[in-house]
Amino acid sequence: MTRAIKFKGSPLTLVGRNLKVGAIASDFRVSAQDLKEVRLSDFKDKIKILTSFPSLDTPVCDLQVKEFNKKAAGIATDVVIVGISKDLPFAQQRFCETFEIKNVTVVSDYKQSSFGINYGLLIKELNLLARSVLILDKNNVIRYIQVVEELTKQPDYAAVLSKLDEVIKTPALVVSGDLPGHCKPCEGGALPLAKEKIEELIAKANGWEVIEDKKITKEFNFKDFQEAKYFLDLVSLIAEEQNHHPNFTLVYNRLKITCTTHAIGGLSENDFIIARIIEELNG
Repeated sequence: MTRAIKFKGSPLTLVGRNLKVGAIASDFRVSAQDLKEVRLSDFKDKIKILTSFPSLDTPVCDLQVKEFNKKAAGIATDVVIVGISKDLPFAQQRFCETFEIKNVTVVSDYKQSSFGINYGLLIKELNLLARSVLILDKNNVIRYIQVVEELTKQPDYAAVLSKLDEVIKTPALVVSGDLPGHCKPCEGGALPLAKEKIEELIAKANGWEVIEDKKITKEFNFKDFQEAKYFLDLVSLIAEEQNHHPNFTLVYNRLKITCTTHAIGGLSENDFIIARIIEELNG
């Protein structure tokens, strides 16, 4: 997925996880217009069109939501359209009531940028969301990604609807990988990973090192303290959502991250899942 866009020709940087078509989409936490938490898992067993935009107070975003609201009338009932921005929920509610937006679920990423970070769509310089459209199937497999390169331009709606027709025909792909997509609580009696498994997983972990078969660690270098702290904040949000928390050592522009599973006194798959996500954030 592209990691850079433009605003009136000037470059902007996208931060967050670097997602790819065919991967399992991450859950996220956003706010409904009544301030209740909304997650991707709330749309279980649906094909999801996720469309993000900077702000409803701009003409292009205004048109984007209205256009999807119109197009939803001809879409299958097992498809849901979710519009996501960092507008406050109150502003979103006012907009939806004023323009009778009933076919798009409009939610806000204002609290923690959870959607923006998990989907690599947070604009670093503006702290707003990029303009994008993603299609996730019923198993949350990412089937389509469109990130609009110029922030002032509209999405390609025809391309979205064409791909949606394909997804409707095969609405639930099954994908597998070496590791689960999400950290899982350690069950009672769980044991640390065997040395052979650790060696297998560390060979696929970019630059991470094993310490005494109990920890994995890696140091990241940045331009300055502010950049290092910004990355630490991104990792912190993901770690909290995954409920698996690394140790951090921040020394000016150097951030050392160490992962271990205290509940079992050693390494678990969770440590390698977090390491993989950190690499996605750093990509």
